[in-house]
Amino acid sequence: MTAPHHLRLLPWSGPEGKPCYLRTDDRHGYMSRLADNIESIQLGTAAELLDHATATLNDRHATPDDLRLLASELTSALADTLRVATSRSHPHTASTPNRP
Repeated sequence: MTAPHHLRLLPWSGPEGKPCYLRTDDRHGYMSRLADNIESIQLGTAAELLDHATATLNDRHATPDDLRLLASELTSALADTLRVATSRSHPHTASTPNRP
């Protein structure tokens, strides 16, 4: 008999940029709460950056360096946001044998 364990994609990468997963059924455990908090920060940062992007794009005096920096920051925020979306929309399940 096997018990399901859910694999959650965490909002940070492991060594060599590989995805990190948390195997748990406890959505209220320390690591789950930590991941929730980091995801919340990442989404908040993305929202603030979107406002900044709008202002920068409307600024006729924005330099090419300003736009390159903005593109870099938006790329990072988009990657974080996609990781959060993937984590929330694709729960993974792993099966392991029950242990007495």
